[in-house]
Amino acid sequence: MRVTNNMILRNSTYNINGTKGNVNSSMNQMTTQKKITKPSDDPVVAIRSLRLSTSLSRVEQYYKKNIPDAKSWLDVTETALTNIKSLMTDIRTQCVNGATDTLTQDDRNTILSQLKALKNQIFAEGNADYAGRTVFTGFRTDQELVFTENEKDTTYDIQQNFTYEDMENFRFYNGTVQTPTTGAEVLDTSKIPDISQTNYYRVRLAYSDISNIKSVSYTYGGTTNQVNNLYVYDTEDDWAADTASGGKVAGTKTVATNHVVFIKSTGDLIFGDGAATELRTNKASISVDYEKTGFEKGELKPEYYFDCTDITNPKSPVTYQKFADNGEEIGYDINYTVSANQELTVNLEASDAFNSDIQRDVDDMIQAVENSIDAHKKVDDIKKMMNEAQYAGTEYQASLKKWLTAAQKEADYADDHLQKLYSSEIGKVDGYLGDVNLAITRVGCTVDQLELTETRMSNQQETIMELQSSNDDLDISEIIMNYTAAYNAYQSSLTAAGKLSGMTLLNYI
Repeated sequence: MRVTNNMILRNSTYNINGTKGNVNSSMNQMTTQKKITKPSDDPVVAIRSLRLSTSLSRVEQYYKKNIPDAKSWLDVTETALTNIKSLMTDIRTQCVNGATDTLTQDDRNTILSQLKALKNQIFAEGNADYAGRTVFTGFRTDQELVFTENEKDTTYDIQQNFTYEDMENFRFYNGTVQTPTTGAEVLDTSKIPDISQTNYYRVRLAYSDISNIKSVSYTYGGTTNQVNNLYVYDTEDDWAADTASGGKVAGTKTVATNHVVFIKSTGDLIFGDGAATELRTNKASISVDYEKTGFEKGELKPEYYFDCTDITNPKSPVTYQKFADNGEEIGYDINYTVSANQELTVNLEASDAFNSDIQRDVDDMIQAVENSIDAHKKVDDIKKMMNEAQYAGTEYQASLKKWLTAAQKEADYADDHLQKLYSSEIGKVDGYLGDVNLAITRVGCTVDQLELTETRMSNQQETIMELQSSNDDLDISEIIMNYTAAYNAYQSSLTAAGKLSGMTLLNYI
């Protein structure tokens, strides 16, 4: 085959461009330290790089975003629970203090002020939030657990369920001394009440100051019955004054054997002896449907503990379901995806951590110590009157002694109730502390699990990054060698072409 000069020139140009391209490719590799700059450079490397980049992006989403977010949520939850535990421990300390029989008036005042402060704090911790999301309210993270201000017009229809085990034997006291302030009142000893005590089983609702009780029913043996002999009173004084409940004696807090009394102001459902025996013997469950209008700052919102309906606006009621038809509590979990095919529930609902009875127990303790303080003040006031000149007469002194005996009896009853109530509350608070400790343990277990996942994600991230580097990157020494070889080839091709272009046929003539 005849080879012409044009053929040689074309081949030389082609070879020069090829070596120039190699130089350019090597220079790009030296700049980027990557094997390829576009998929066509090496499709296999490109495909593997895309797959590794996708895997790395997923792992980094878990490792750098989801897991830290979940850990922060759990940290806030654990801190709030620890604070609640501390407050509960303080309440227990006051229970121990109140259970002693050597309290002075100053001791009672100290207990009272401490309990009032603790009551306001205990559920305020339930409003703990992470990045504006409340941690104890399930998926309703934009809502708070307790009312943050007094809401006088807010109305709920609440369905609250109990078992026979929730019935507790409670002490009710008849008669309250009204300290006389004039000589005529001192001499009128007919106004001195007969101080006495009665004991009945009661069920205490989650709230006081109930607006309306709609129905009370009980179930055992597969049959549900309505409580028909139900007597409703606004206050305990109204209960004591009424004689309609089974022909009871006026001025006494008694319940006929098969009757049930409900006190709106205290939220107490009180059972006569016969009714209590029937329910406890048959291990009955009790359901109460009631309405409450007006909630104080710090009170729990009903929807986080009970089936209820917000009927503040009757035209657009809002229904909340806490329990399924089978009685099981409905969980509203917040799950975080922390790795491929792995989710963790990071939230803890309020009902799983602390009992709604805590606040009512504190109310009972506050009421008991207030009654004791008031009763002892009456004793002190009557003793002071006995030392006043205007009551120095024999007739006045004799009457004041009767008043003092009644006041002292009321104080003794109040102290006895205070001591017994606080003693029983120690056990209750221990149970509440157990619930909080269990919740803290659950959070800690979740944190441990999350940390194990975090370690695994960290290792997985490093592995993928190493694989990606091995697939995409070039060693700098290799790049220099490749570039030097390509550059030398390019220079050689230029030199050869230069010499070739200077030779023509005339050189041989």
